[in-house]
Amino acid sequence: MTECTPAEIRSKSPGGREFVARFDGGEITSDAGALLLGAVEERRGILKRLAGCFSDHRSPSRIEHTVEELVSQRVLSIALGYEDVNDHDLLRLDPLLAALSGKADPKTQRLAAPATIHRLELSHPGLAAEDRYCRIGLDLGAVDELLLDLFLEAHDEPPAEVVLDLDATDDPIHGKQQGRFFHGYYNCYCYLPLYIFAGDHLLCSRLRTSDKDGAAGSVEELERIVSRIRAAWPKTRIVVRADSGFCREWLMAWSEGEGVEYVLGVAKNERLKAAIESELEEARRINERTGEPARLFKSFSYRTLNSWSRSRRVVGKAEHLERGPNPRFVVTSFSEEEWEARALYEELYCARGEMENRIKEQQLDLFADRTSSCVMRANQVRLYFSSFAYVLLNELRRIGLAGTEMARAQCGTIRLKLLKIGARVRVTVRKIWVAMSESWPHRQLLLHAWHRLRPT
Repeated sequence: MTECTPAEIRSKSPGGREFVARFDGGEITSDAGALLLGAVEERRGILKRLAGCFSDHRSPSRIEHTVEELVSQRVLSIALGYEDVNDHDLLRLDPLLAALSGKADPKTQRLAAPATIHRLELSHPGLAAEDRYCRIGLDLGAVDELLLDLFLEAHDEPPAEVVLDLDATDDPIHGKQQGRFFHGYYNCYCYLPLYIFAGDHLLCSRLRTSDKDGAAGSVEELERIVSRIRAAWPKTRIVVRADSGFCREWLMAWSEGEGVEYVLGVAKNERLKAAIESELEEARRINERTGEPARLFKSFSYRTLNSWSRSRRVVGKAEHLERGPNPRFVVTSFSEEEWEARALYEELYCARGEMENRIKEQQLDLFADRTSSCVMRANQVRLYFSSFAYVLLNELRRIGLAGTEMARAQCGTIRLKLLKIGARVRVTVRKIWVAMSESWPHRQLLLHAWHRLRPT
């Protein structure tokens, strides 16, 4: 294309010399740190196994991009901060991403265009064999099992206890899409995905419509997760932890029947507040005397008037702050001997707040809310791609960054400090040369992560 205006920048430096900037540096990538994600993939084979969950009905003689290359391109790009399929118009020209996605000659073999990737998301396994354009289908159940496989493989020995954190969050929709419903609590049209984490490990990301209870489907997800964990680790104790949105009779009854412990938030009411009335009054007096927030705890047996089938142990937090009383309650299957009231609330239940940081990483750093396709199934596929971008970065954090100052860094911070590195890429017959800046400040941290990620 003819350029009437020269593609260069000229200005004066403070020292008197002239700046001349041009777009003539050759093959340059802004994501040289993606080599670490390549090391994660080499060690764990995550993207290759995810690609194995797809069935490919295309004619082999007409294939330019394999399923593994398409999946790797999409997931790696999300991990690197490119949320839209349209980003691949230019991203497909990046030789480093092409090499990491599996292209044998990244200089001449370009990555897939946005239309090809979008067809990957729109495909359906039951229709792919006959569809003219979308001939790659994803087995959603196989992806669910893969998330559990990766979790189990991450442990050298069975843990004594696994805490399963459940939570739902809002995912605002982008128009008149399939599954469009208004949610009164979030005050918007949205989806209501369900997430289940075990520590930093993602075990479930299920896209749901928002016209149902926030805990809907949680027992079905827990049944398959708990059965897999018990088959691998029969002596491991399993604990279900969630806020009051999951305090449902059927969830507690299932947990009790399966021998699964639980600690769940309980929505406060007048009967519950009356049960800790004396503790609230004492907390108020302490607050007035000291000027500091005061909290007392009480454990008692409680049963609702209609919804609960039996009495259960409830722990009440009688807290008084500067702005007034702040009572909170949790219901649990743990006895007083196993967990006394204060420790159960402050150490066990409140630790669930860390899961909300994992959801923020999904939504804010890895674009799990970019569910703008017209059909629900395609949006579930997009959610899976974001989920596996999280899995890649979490493995980098868990293995490569262990023992460093970034061992607990969030995904966005890892991307900013370790993946976003400008470098010149030169492809020769046998090698791909990636030339990074000698003065880059996180050089030693990257080398540390690289050596830890190398397959043993």
